[in-house]
Amino acid sequence: NAVRVYTAPSINMLNAARDAGLWVFVGLEWASGCDFITDQSLYHAAELTLLEGLREWGRHDAVAGVFVGNEIPADMVRWMGVVKVREALEQLIELGRNENKHLLFAYSNFPTTEYLEPNNADFTAMNVYLERREDFANYLPRLHHVAGDRPVVLSEFGLDTQRNGEAAQSEALLWFIEEALLAGMAGATVYAWSDLWFNGGRVVDDWDFGITKREGSEKLALASLREKLPQVRSPESALSLETWPMFSVVVCTHNGGHRMKACLESLRNLDYPHYEVIVVNDGSSDNTVEVVEAFEEVRLISLDHAGLSAARNRGAEEAKGEIIAYTDDDCTPDAEWLRWLAVCFEKGQWDACGGPNLPPRPSSDEDIDEAVVASAPGAPSHVMLNDVEAEHLPGCNLTVRKSAFEAIGGFDPQFRVAGDDVDFCWRLTAAGFKMGFCGAAFVWHRRRTTLWRYFKQQMGYGKAEALLMNVHPDKFRRGRGARWKGRVYAGGAMSVDAGSVIYHGTMGTAAYQQLFLTMQPRRPLPNGFNHGKARFKLALAQSIQPILRSWARWRYSLRWRRKVARETPRKDFLLIDSMRRLNDYESRWWSDETIQREAFLTSLLEDGWHALENESDWDLERSGKRLLAAVEMHNQGSILLLRLEMDAKSHGNLPRDLVERIESLGLSII
Repeated sequence: NAVRVYTAPSINMLNAARDAGLWVFVGLEWASGCDFITDQSLYHAAELTLLEGLREWGRHDAVAGVFVGNEIPADMVRWMGVVKVREALEQLIELGRNENKHLLFAYSNFPTTEYLEPNNADFTAMNVYLERREDFANYLPRLHHVAGDRPVVLSEFGLDTQRNGEAAQSEALLWFIEEALLAGMAGATVYAWSDLWFNGGRVVDDWDFGITKREGSEKLALASLREKLPQVRSPESALSLETWPMFSVVVCTHNGGHRMKACLESLRNLDYPHYEVIVVNDGSSDNTVEVVEAFEEVRLISLDHAGLSAARNRGAEEAKGEIIAYTDDDCTPDAEWLRWLAVCFEKGQWDACGGPNLPPRPSSDEDIDEAVVASAPGAPSHVMLNDVEAEHLPGCNLTVRKSAFEAIGGFDPQFRVAGDDVDFCWRLTAAGFKMGFCGAAFVWHRRRTTLWRYFKQQMGYGKAEALLMNVHPDKFRRGRGARWKGRVYAGGAMSVDAGSVIYHGTMGTAAYQQLFLTMQPRRPLPNGFNHGKARFKLALAQSIQPILRSWARWRYSLRWRRKVARETPRKDFLLIDSMRRLNDYESRWWSDETIQREAFLTSLLEDGWHALENESDWDLERSGKRLLAAVEMHNQGSILLLRLEMDAKSHGNLPRDLVERIESLGLSII
């Protein structure tokens, strides 16, 4: 139901899209493949083009969103500095959002620069070209972690019919749509409508990605998509099992009556054929019973106050389903929650499963504290061993087969408020059970609404960690928090910062260049809350939270009573965007033809240069000198950019043999 275009649309085109019931996503056309950091005029031209475009077509009711860039080449990103490029994309998004607040803004990324996600984009867009269905399906779950809390749109996928034929293209586009749905993507884009397209002002005639030919006739894929697409407008068409397992949804509450109605209404509206809802009232003294009794289909179990773990265990005892699904009274699960979990259990043969818990936007622009708490550290988080297997699943979105639950004896009753899910997951793993993760099986989880309640919660978490340290001493670092094997999810997109480590591969040529992280970036402040007052409160929360949590952990610990010491950075980390040395020499070389960067670097290997595999800032090394190369693409040709690390004795002159090698390739210095 949408069309993506790469240049400014005409009003006639937008009118036609509106009349056909289609949304339009517009691409910003600018010199993003050139060094726009050094040549600021290129970037200012992009800003001007964006503003002029938004004023011309941005308020048309067919326009849904804007891509501020598309696949900035990885070599140019390294050349300019990845943080600077990310910040430039974020500035374009902010500029566009200030002009048209109702539109969605994103950057169309690709796996080679996976780390370049703008922090302020409305969704993650990724161009993914994997021609084997198994490879494609295996990669998609990763995108939920790259995106953080955001939806994921596959902004390009296609197959060239010159090399593969029309039948292969038709088949690939059909399984592309199916796998995108099964992975919980928010959208999928077929590239492209026609074989007739341009790049750098030139007609591209050696690739045929269109579903129509250059003269306009149809290919096989168009008829296949015409039949398929009306069937796949919603995930239900892809989520199908022969038998749907029965779930017992268990909600434990203590004085949560003011939150319970919204939770139970969302559970009432779950789109799933076979489930029950059980509320365990853990000795509440408020109106919890009255609220729950208004939902006739819900089973209510009331206990004397015994704590969260005891309540969870009682809910499991009463459960009739083969799978127990836990959520909290301050959560509202998505309508498709149980469907996604059922498919996850079936596909992965997991013993337990879970998904993200996402903070909803505050109900009012005045709720600054709630917005700050959603971005503050210490929120319930999953921990991932890889893209699909979890090391920890928070109790607000935790489902487990009843057989596995009973095998480990359920939850430990000594965990009365928090820490119960951590202990439970560690014992599941120790018993040989496996936990899966489904990025589409999410619940909305409203965080604390005031900083005071947030600080109180963090002290409770610290107390729970002290108890966990007694039960699992091998899982903790001395004087600090838990020692996780996997990556801790924190809600932000997988975005690079000044201290990041990126695995670029040999000479920066890896097809999938990944960011090394032990903890994902924290979620940014919601749009509209990124102002001085909110930033001050967030800084305050970030400063006080670790002190309160560690003090509580120290106070209640029976083993360790040492204050938290700041962890020093690992010495073997390579920092990106390091300061250029004053003696570094840069040169630019022109060619009327397209320069093949990898071929150029390979030719230097024949001259005694050596490839650097784990160096972020350089490609080659010889005799103590290091070299970085990038290529700018222009309409009339291309430019080779070279940076050479020089010593004082070189007097700013390139080695003669290097100059001769470059000139032998037909390049001339600018």
